[in-house]
Amino acid sequence: MKPVRKAVLPVAGLGTRVLPGTKTTPKELLNVVDRPILSYIVAEGRAAGIEHFVFVTGRSKGAIEDYFDHQVELEAQLEAKGKTAILKQLRDELPKAGEMSFVRQMQPLGLGHAVWCARDIIGDEPFAVLLPDVIIDGEPGALSQLVDVYNRVGGNIVAVEQVPMEDTHKYGVVAPSKIDGRLATMSGMVEKPPQGTAPSNLSIAGRYILQPEIFGLLAAQEKGAGNEIQLTDSMARLMGVQDFHAYEYEGATYDCGDKIGLLRANVGLALKRPELAAGARAAVEALLKA
Repeated sequence: MKPVRKAVLPVAGLGTRVLPGTKTTPKELLNVVDRPILSYIVAEGRAAGIEHFVFVTGRSKGAIEDYFDHQVELEAQLEAKGKTAILKQLRDELPKAGEMSFVRQMQPLGLGHAVWCARDIIGDEPFAVLLPDVIIDGEPGALSQLVDVYNRVGGNIVAVEQVPMEDTHKYGVVAPSKIDGRLATMSGMVEKPPQGTAPSNLSIAGRYILQPEIFGLLAAQEKGAGNEIQLTDSMARLMGVQDFHAYEYEGATYDCGDKIGLLRANVGLALKRPELAAGARAAVEALLKA
């Protein structure tokens, strides 16, 4: 069983749910406390053993490449002023040589198409998919939890969380056939099922480990929900020949592609920072009393 060394991050989306904030700034670089969303996602991947990140970009996303590069003038000023702690923090986040690749999704054809665009770099290996607008605050990280499961059962692993049944039409939802604690054997999945038809309340939460055979299915995948090439449609077809498991991870989920989700992320993660928690709590309490 090959290890999971590579991850695909689809970052070509326009971020329409958080406009106008994303008019000139990629949604993946919107700030959460003191760093962009994408910084949290890459840190989660590194902690899970990811050695190569493949960013699937689109037009106007050049700032993402710039973020993971040296800012020569800024670094020189910080060094001259003796601000060594923040300088080390910036440099520690920089990629090692060959750790990151960037490919272009020329048309907005959906998540499945974005993943397919990374096929030549991924090659014949299992790989992770990290949705870059979902921060999962867990210990260990959500992807580390999935990698642990993969190392035990192999196949394909999907991260899930429970949502209210009345909200299942907003998500991709899995159909479990056998449940063993947090791990479930999957018999199917559906993208945004009509209300009242969902097979469970386990929604797909933006973290996957997939086998490379998915690429051949994505190449021939017809458009589905939203008139886009849906990753879940090809995953459902792959399920006919390979094992799929869903894992209900431990951690708090923040959908940063949504305005309230982005607000929740800023407050929730600030409250977890020892140096910021007291001030953040006082600020929130003062606003609630106003």
